[in-house]
Amino acid sequence: MTRHRSFFAAPGVALAAAVAAPAAAQDADCPVKVGVLHSLSGTMAISETTLKDTMEMLIDLQNDEGGVLGCEIEPVVVDPASDWPLFAEKARELLTVHEVDVIFGTWTSVSRKSVLPVLEELNGLMFYPVQYEGEESSKNVFYTGAAPNQQAIPAVDYFLEELGVEKFALLGTDYVYPRTTNNILQSYLQEQGIPEEDIFVNYTPFGHSDWSTIVSDVRELAADGSFVGVVSTINGDANVGFYKELAAQGVDAADIPVVAFSVGEEELSGFDTSNLVGHLAAWNYFQSADTEANEEWVAAWKARMGEDRVTNDPMEAHYIGFNMWVNAVEEAGTTDVDAVREAMWGQEFPNLTGGTAVMQPNHHLTKPVLIGDITEDGQFDIISQTEEVPGDAWTDFLPDSAVLVSDWQELGCGMYNTATESCVQIESNY
Repeated sequence: MTRHRSFFAAPGVALAAAVAAPAAAQDADCPVKVGVLHSLSGTMAISETTLKDTMEMLIDLQNDEGGVLGCEIEPVVVDPASDWPLFAEKARELLTVHEVDVIFGTWTSVSRKSVLPVLEELNGLMFYPVQYEGEESSKNVFYTGAAPNQQAIPAVDYFLEELGVEKFALLGTDYVYPRTTNNILQSYLQEQGIPEEDIFVNYTPFGHSDWSTIVSDVRELAADGSFVGVVSTINGDANVGFYKELAAQGVDAADIPVVAFSVGEEELSGFDTSNLVGHLAAWNYFQSADTEANEEWVAAWKARMGEDRVTNDPMEAHYIGFNMWVNAVEEAGTTDVDAVREAMWGQEFPNLTGGTAVMQPNHHLTKPVLIGDITEDGQFDIISQTEEVPGDAWTDFLPDSAVLVSDWQELGCGMYNTATESCVQIESNY
């Protein structure tokens, strides 16, 4: 099956290799509308606003090349304001009032799960760009961020194998992503021989600011001389207080390293990083990736947004997802959700770290896993990078999930039970 490529260009900057040829049969009402569902206010604005900016840039660049199906693409931006029920309302507004053809949006899993029933009821299509806990596979969502086997598990392996960490503090914001991810990690760590009593788990609300007791508890875990590592699923602006308290209590990365799953270049741009040097993050992209494609992407972003604006992992996920969506629409010759979904399976697009992203039948991408050290300038020194890893919707480390596979192309099912050979539904515990 032929896979088209889109051509994105800022003045003098080529971001992809070829112009997508118009499909032979076109079926689109102009303009083609793209919903942008990211918080522009509230606790998650620190992370999500830049994704709104990214989508507007991608749409402008595509319009410079003729749009899609001969139509201009119109962004429809709404602000769900870090209010999880409002995400569902805004998604319904996008699909029924604005009649968008696709949605790019949400960050937290609680916001995604708020939107999911609306997407499935109205047969909307959404691209979700952020690492998440897995344990979900909807025919109406393409998951362009990392599943646990593409971020959380490899990060813990790095702690175990490269650093020799003996005890773990799993610190997270109190919602579905941290709780499910840490449930997976607890099971995985015990399978790797870490006793349950050597795993400290703690959850705090969104926007939490008083970290003194929790950081003291982490330090106490190391009081017997054990090497302790912190796995952080802390989200949003709570990270500011967390890292400040680490510095205030003299926690050095050499003694108690932190690996974060929700702290990237955008979040660090608001920090004094002098005391964070050496702490880690695990993502599938860093701005510091040394490739020609990334150099062009970063240059285009800074030319548009200013030299002080940084790129990050969820931006790359939108970059890949939007390109794939454009190519799938051109291939299908229509923006119809069902036709575009089928055209998405097997789509390929170059990522920004030197490899190729492939969309699997389980609606997850293949992605490399990168570990980076925080540097004084708020960037990351990439110290570990894998080949592309296929995303797994269902973890092998939870009993109810280990028997499940997702295959929308052949099985038409996101939760196929290999033991009973049937398509089933399971209830989330979170």
